[in-house]
Amino acid sequence: MNSTTIPIPMHTLNSGLIGVGAIDSNSVPDAFLLELMLKQLFRMGELKLFEVAQRMALGTQRAQSLLEQLRASKLVEVPRRGDVSGDISFAVTDAGCSQARKALEKSQYVGPSPVTLEEYKLQVALQSRRPYPTTVQVLKDAMGDMVIEPSLLPGLGSALNSGKAIYLYGPSGGGKTYLAEHLVKTLQGAIWVPYAIYVDGEAIQVYDPMVHQLIGAPVSMERPLTLDLDTDGRWMHCSRPVVITGCELTLEMLELDFDSVNHRYAAPPQVKANNGIFVVDDLGRQRITARDLLNRWITPLDRRVDYLGLHTGLKFQVPFDVTVIFSSNFTAEELSDPAFSRRLGYKIAVDAMERESYRAVVAQACRRAEVDFDQVSIDFMLDELHPASAQPYLPSVPYDVISKIRDRALYLGEPARLTPALIEWAWNVYFGLSASPPVRPVPIPGLQKAEK
Repeated sequence: MNSTTIPIPMHTLNSGLIGVGAIDSNSVPDAFLLELMLKQLFRMGELKLFEVAQRMALGTQRAQSLLEQLRASKLVEVPRRGDVSGDISFAVTDAGCSQARKALEKSQYVGPSPVTLEEYKLQVALQSRRPYPTTVQVLKDAMGDMVIEPSLLPGLGSALNSGKAIYLYGPSGGGKTYLAEHLVKTLQGAIWVPYAIYVDGEAIQVYDPMVHQLIGAPVSMERPLTLDLDTDGRWMHCSRPVVITGCELTLEMLELDFDSVNHRYAAPPQVKANNGIFVVDDLGRQRITARDLLNRWITPLDRRVDYLGLHTGLKFQVPFDVTVIFSSNFTAEELSDPAFSRRLGYKIAVDAMERESYRAVVAQACRRAEVDFDQVSIDFMLDELHPASAQPYLPSVPYDVISKIRDRALYLGEPARLTPALIEWAWNVYFGLSASPPVRPVPIPGLQKAEK
């Protein structure tokens, strides 16, 4: 077996990447690469040497060696030659077409050469996000214009630096999902994601354009000036991934996605999220019990590894370098047993806001709805409607109420403006009240009137 080494580009810490040095492409068996090459040629027709190398993400010398093996087996022929060796064209023979069809029956995967599982484990370990701590400024920048109680920030920053799971809980409308979406902005640096990994004769696609945002242009298919590729096309240069799931999440989604018709594998969401963040929103609202879902996470959260299985029954270990953010209306104790609750590194309550913070959210809601802020109307909502309805200061309420005044103005063809009467109308429509709530103070924990 010929041996060649393909370098992965080296990057400095300032670029947010750690070079992994050279990786031996021969760790994927020749038999697999030969079948993959046959499928490439069968699908694409006649290809030049450099095109085969680029599509296979192999060095041209390695690609040429494999092509020569196929030629010797009379599975590939050379219909024409160019002026230079890189312009040699290759095409499958009738025998090659027959072999390619058999290979496609086994697996419809036709893409770059996969990396081995060991190579993937090494790269994930080198790209761990822990060398890039979340600082006060980083978290502040990530929050942007989001209004958040200052008391939450130290816990959130510490949780992100721990790499452990974060459990955000509190009442519906408290801004947990919005907060989680801001926390993902703390991700720093970039990573290398393999297009696919090789496990026991199968290629498992990891790269997902819906999850992994490419940095820079993909490898060009134009003719290079030299025969050698200067990058390893098996790896995609991407921003750190963020995967967000909600009520649709099932236990099956956390296993390998096997297409039984095309015999193709795709990695589950937690693998796609490696070196990034995985958000599980609305925990407790899934079609399966939260306890079953959480029990599936005990080993990954504790040991930082996960176990997946091929349809053949083979089990194998993959890295679990993921910061998991759970968001729920329930406390951890209500959804899980003490064993799992202990593995939730940080349990952070996202409760109703204090009055002045809430007022800032109201001002933002007015700007977003393009309705002029009116002090008298807003004071009426904060000091009368909220207490009368025993409604805590939840950040989802202001825009939901004020936007209804804008909608009404559009219907009537008049400028949108705030008045106590319109605020009360929008409030009743939003909360489904048939009549105006009594305008009298009702004590609510954490709710303070301005004069107090």
